[in-house]
Amino acid sequence: MPETIHDTSAATATDASACAAHMAHQVALMAGRLAGLIERAAPPQGGPLVQGLGFLSAMREAARSHPPDPTGMLPLQRLAEQLTLTPEEIDLIVLAAMADEHEGYASVLRTLNPRGEPQATAGLAAQIWCDGLDRRALLRQTLCTGAAVRHGMLRLISDAPFFERTLTLAEGLWPVLCGIDVYPTSLSGRVVRAVTTGLEVWLESAEATRAIRVLRFADPHVILVVGESETIARHRAVALAAAAGRHAAVFDIAPTAAPGANRLAQLHTLARGAVPVFEIVAADAAAPAPITRLECIAGPVLVCSRRAAIVDTGGSAPVTVLDIQPLGATARERMWRATLPELADQAETLAVRYAVEPAVAADVVADLRARSAVTHEAIDLPSVADAVRARCALPAGAGLRLVRPTATWSQLVLRPDRRMLLLEALNRLLHQRQVLDTWKFLDGRPGARGVRVLLSGPPGTGKTLSAEVMAESLGVDLLTVDISRLVSKWIGETEKHLAQAFDAAERTQAVLLFDEADALFGKRTDVSDAHDRYANLETAYLLSRLERFEGLVILSTNLKHNIDPAFLRRLEFVVELDEPGVAEREALWRCHLPAHAPVASDVSVQELAELYPIVGGLIRNASVAAGFLAAAAGTAIGRQHLVGAVRREYDKSAKAFPGAPAGVSLV
Repeated sequence: MPETIHDTSAATATDASACAAHMAHQVALMAGRLAGLIERAAPPQGGPLVQGLGFLSAMREAARSHPPDPTGMLPLQRLAEQLTLTPEEIDLIVLAAMADEHEGYASVLRTLNPRGEPQATAGLAAQIWCDGLDRRALLRQTLCTGAAVRHGMLRLISDAPFFERTLTLAEGLWPVLCGIDVYPTSLSGRVVRAVTTGLEVWLESAEATRAIRVLRFADPHVILVVGESETIARHRAVALAAAAGRHAAVFDIAPTAAPGANRLAQLHTLARGAVPVFEIVAADAAAPAPITRLECIAGPVLVCSRRAAIVDTGGSAPVTVLDIQPLGATARERMWRATLPELADQAETLAVRYAVEPAVAADVVADLRARSAVTHEAIDLPSVADAVRARCALPAGAGLRLVRPTATWSQLVLRPDRRMLLLEALNRLLHQRQVLDTWKFLDGRPGARGVRVLLSGPPGTGKTLSAEVMAESLGVDLLTVDISRLVSKWIGETEKHLAQAFDAAERTQAVLLFDEADALFGKRTDVSDAHDRYANLETAYLLSRLERFEGLVILSTNLKHNIDPAFLRRLEFVVELDEPGVAEREALWRCHLPAHAPVASDVSVQELAELYPIVGGLIRNASVAAGFLAAAAGTAIGRQHLVGAVRREYDKSAKAFPGAPAGVSLV
């Protein structure tokens, strides 16, 4: 089954040429009324109005002799129906747009404008329509409180007396009324394609079904779609619009957005027959989403945000909230199978490795096929990993380092029971479909798909290497957090950096590693001053965010006893990495002396393992140092090089060196 992608372009039933012809005809008819006004005023012979009168009359006759016959719904008709515009308001809109239609109209209006501006004024509108005081009062009311003004479609600008104020249209609206699909630069509107493959079950849920029903009607309604990130919420909102048979246009709404920005966006989407999707952009990733005020809701509106967002409509429209949960393993497998049929037999593996939204998966597959068309390379799991890595770029954040893992299980020497615990942790990710989706364990619990592991033990016992091996087994990157750069003395900054770390891991689908975790996950203290209070707040935030994390997070520490018990209760696995025994040390020596390295015949790794009880990190350092010593001497790596390198590791650790074996003399 091919992926389902809904076209959310602004194409309408009526083409641009028909829209332009219709609006030109409307303006020409207005020109005829303006010509009649000038004729009644009896302009002086030879004045500029005489030439203007000739132009207006010619345009009027052309409009009468060649009326357009458009088919389909025109943008102005959509706005008139949705905003309940009166015929007088439509005429005012046409009058305000005359200068944008033709330079000849602009020249005439400049002559008639008391300020010499090429635009119509409220006074000119009064002279055209008003034959008494009652009509002037009605015009004033329309220009002050009418629907076209309330919704920002028609504006009166300048500080002149009321009837000398200039009539203007909303920014960028005239091209849209003429069928030209362009958004004002101030809105940053963009089209986002809707991908629903993998969302079938969610779209059939009771909450989504209600939202789809709302979107199919024209009544004002705000649907607040919230999730762990604005991006996830946006993908789901666009999918909802597509399921309702509506186009969607996405707009960023920042706390610093200009007043009336969302009202202008609604006008542009209404003219296109689309649904506006407002993505709330927060300045601080750790803080709740800002309160968003929506003005003059004229139809259904979708708002995307992180959780804890608040939408203020002033009571003018009801609000429905959809809380987005991540896709289950079954839905992700169906998504990958349909989106990437070339690897249908690997769909379950892809579902485990990459818990992405369908829109991201569709982008990844498009990248893969474009590259394959050029290079003629087959699409396989490594190429999928590269494409996901490229699409899920690491955002900037304090103390974050993305590592592409290369270490494998053959390089990790652990006791069998410790290795089994790491494999069990991976199985918690690999078998979620059966246990969580089919058997319904932890059904509906937040963070149920996350796996939290603590690796503790002395330095050099393989904690970081274990994390890298687990990431490599999953085919994802390792995101390492440098806690020394993450923790800040400024109040609130640490939580901000923590939020960036968790968000980055979810976005990049990476394994999240907190090295030296006891510095951050330490025990809470009694509150004796403000510093203790805020330190405890940091711990509380970390507890909450760790519990909601949906991936694999690994904490490593040399001091397990310093970890807060509240964190230990939330961990699925605690793995103690002890110092290696003789058998493990022998395996480590063999692992760190490459097969291509020239090792002398007098070297016995068993002897080294028995004589020197050191950890894997020191064995690695000694092996590399011995290699350089041998290269400098121009010989094979011998016992003297290795024992000398081991002695240096003892010296660096401030430990007593057990001594050299018989036959080895050290300087």
